[in-house]
Amino acid sequence: MSINSVELLDAARAAADLAHAPYSNFRVGAALLFDDGQVVTGANVENASYGLSLCGETVAVARAMSEGRRGGLVAVAISGPDADEISPCGRCRQVLTELAGLDGSDPLVLGEGRSGVREWRLSHLLPDSFGPAALS
Repeated sequence: MSINSVELLDAARAAADLAHAPYSNFRVGAALLFDDGQVVTGANVENASYGLSLCGETVAVARAMSEGRRGGLVAVAISGPDADEISPCGRCRQVLTELAGLDGSDPLVLGEGRSGVREWRLSHLLPDSFGPAALS
């Protein structure tokens, strides 16, 4: 399957528009592309108890898994229209790695801020990651 990064970034931008970020005014949207062509999105959801806030990537992964997705992650796009540059935070890198690790994929990650788009492989963002294999 070819990755249409423009459409995936469009989905992440649309998700960012739905973010609930009244405290930081830092909106983030995420779009996950799966090997069957389906896209699942999420946006950050802040909470007055800051530690309970959820990042856009985490929301998207939770939605995907609650829909029964277990692997097949091809690409991730995140859009942070309020940031010069953006990449997944450490928690989101771990959450994405858990999903990708279910079938051993190494998805492309696109991060779009005001200064443009950057791209990495998830394994580059979280080398020597901790996963289910470490628990056995």
